[in-house]
Amino acid sequence: MATMIHTTREELQAQRKRLLDEIGMTYETLRDRAAAYSLSSDELDVWHTIEGIDYLLEGDS
Repeated sequence: MATMIHTTREELQAQRKRLLDEIGMTYETLRDRAAAYSLSSDELDVWHTIEGIDYLLEGDS
């Protein structure tokens, strides 16, 4: 049986902010660096996580 994790919109937004704070970048800077393929492996992990969070937040609208 699969395990489901229920997360509120507020928790996702807080996680998104915390991730950006941890790498010291704004979303726009991270997005631009991702588009230019100039992220470290840790930054790339954050980028993929934020993409997933944004997907979930869009579906919650």
